[in-house]
Amino acid sequence: MKILILDKVHPILIDGLRKANHEVDYLPEITFEETEKVIQIYNGLIVRSKFRINEDLMKKAFNLKFVARAGVGLDIFDLKYAKQNNIKVINAGGANANAVAEHALGLLLGLSSNIIKSNKEVKDFVWKREENRASELRGKTIGLIGYGNTGKAFAEKLKKFDCKILAYDKFKSNFSDLFVS
Repeated sequence: MKILILDKVHPILIDGLRKANHEVDYLPEITFEETEKVIQIYNGLIVRSKFRINEDLMKKAFNLKFVARAGVGLDIFDLKYAKQNNIKVINAGGANANAVAEHALGLLLGLSSNIIKSNKEVKDFVWKREENRASELRGKTIGLIGYGNTGKAFAEKLKKFDCKILAYDKFKSNFSDLFVS
């Protein structure tokens, strides 16, 4: 399989593809216009977020079997066109879910504990103990919009704080059994 990599990626990806006997062209400096001129010779296309892989580009890639994102979202691909033309769409779903969940938890803890406000006040030699009293997460109900890889990782962290978790996901259903309230 002949694969074009459009973005900077870790060498382990390139080495792994070559060890699997794929022919890899690593062209992280290629422009959209240059890609349009050569895309017809490739079976696979790997991108991070350099540009959108839209219907017009995929139409020019008449040998295309897959498009892959070395990242999480699929928003850079024309999913409808890919599905209609049996082009497999791949991403690294969940790759940064834990990191984002930890960051979200840190932000939530910062908000509930007035950390940023208190820090600024203390630097200004102001101490408002009662006004900056923390609100514990234990027993709180937390609502999540989206229960994909990141939402699930965040929910798992919140469970450890004895939070009740409500979640909505427009793509999923029947996942309420995963929550401990």
